[in-house]
Amino acid sequence: MIIENAHVVTVSGEEYPDGHIVIEGDRITAVGPGKAPVQDGERIDGAGCLATPGLVNAHHHLYQWASQGMAVDSTLFDWLTTLYKPWSTMDAEVVAGAATAGLGWLAKSGCTTSADHHYLFPKGRGDLFAAGIEAAREVGVRFHPCRGSMDRGESQGGLPPDEVVEDLDTVLAETEAAIDRYHDPSPGSMLRVGVGPCSPFSVTRELMVESARLARGKGVRLHTHLAETLDEEEHTTEQFGMTPAEYMDSIGWLGPDVWLAHCVHLRDTDVKRLAETGTGTAHCPSSNARLGAGIARVADLLKEGAPVGLGVDGPASAEFVPLAGELRQAIYLQRARYGPTALTARQALEMATLGGARCLGRDADLGTLEPGKLADVALWRVDGFRAAVDDPVVAFAFGPVPPLARLLVGGRTVVDADTLVTVPQDEAARRGADAHRRLLQLAEGVL
Repeated sequence: MIIENAHVVTVSGEEYPDGHIVIEGDRITAVGPGKAPVQDGERIDGAGCLATPGLVNAHHHLYQWASQGMAVDSTLFDWLTTLYKPWSTMDAEVVAGAATAGLGWLAKSGCTTSADHHYLFPKGRGDLFAAGIEAAREVGVRFHPCRGSMDRGESQGGLPPDEVVEDLDTVLAETEAAIDRYHDPSPGSMLRVGVGPCSPFSVTRELMVESARLARGKGVRLHTHLAETLDEEEHTTEQFGMTPAEYMDSIGWLGPDVWLAHCVHLRDTDVKRLAETGTGTAHCPSSNARLGAGIARVADLLKEGAPVGLGVDGPASAEFVPLAGELRQAIYLQRARYGPTALTARQALEMATLGGARCLGRDADLGTLEPGKLADVALWRVDGFRAAVDDPVVAFAFGPVPPLARLLVGGRTVVDADTLVTVPQDEAARRGADAHRRLLQLAEGVL
């Protein structure tokens, strides 16, 4: 496959205003200016297009597609206590439909790799973890699901109701089983499993510690929420006598195999500590704004050299947010807080690609357009009205999300002419709507 005549942004440093990308199998074999060095193969004319690495979504909750539009004016804690009730009734059918729609929507916004943090497993509702994995296989994106957990209900001082938490032994056994069954550590992997206790206010110290031990013993990554709201900081300080970041540090939860969602409320010492330990942050600007949580210190984290990626978070806290649109949100919010030089278009693009790959531990194979890297490529239309902006990266990052001419995952077409083609686009949308209606039906007795 040969892409020619595109403005190619490698993210690793070079840009080619009239460049080419050559793909053989699932890998990139050549990137450079002008015509491709080979002529045989499927040819894609990239004239009027910007070629970027496929975007990496570093934090998500796919099941929440089924509960969009609820608790729209709530803070995080109020939003959670409202939605725990319907979520406690979801089944594998709900998750399958929600994940298909959610991943299809992500693909349409240039996402080739997505994390998923699923931390709620109602008993007797089918295999929820497998349902998300099957949806990712159908849609055709790389998938990094984290087997999440909560074991600290209201009776133990936690936020979730007791009926939606699991016990320690069950969590560890189910998490280990998920890793053994699904995790593929190969360089070209389409599926890797992480360990993801939900948050310091819904998980016991013992589960956090044992989860880290399990993950490191299995060689997989660790993920959780951290420092999203001031409510969380007050809760953690009251319960543990430490800020959220200090608590994570005290239990061995900072390191290059860890990435944390949000990190909105960090002190200067926290920022430095995350950078020193190589701990990643998944920045979710739209969700943080929607819930009134605040603006994360992304500019400070980047300045210190900490890995930072972008995430859209759950659809129920960021309705229909496209991953590509989070570049604009990140730029605008950082500039609103720090001034107009706080975050550039190219820094935002790097966060959305290489930054996310670093968070997921996949920067050796993903996140840049270079020979030897996996052929995950997004081709964006920046002609037409957008041609009034000379710099196509600025047109892409500062404006509304442009049409997606082609999305390749390992050289396979997932989106063509702005339309999802692996799962019929209308069918993916219908499955998501059906999941929403089914969740509401299941939840009739608890709402």
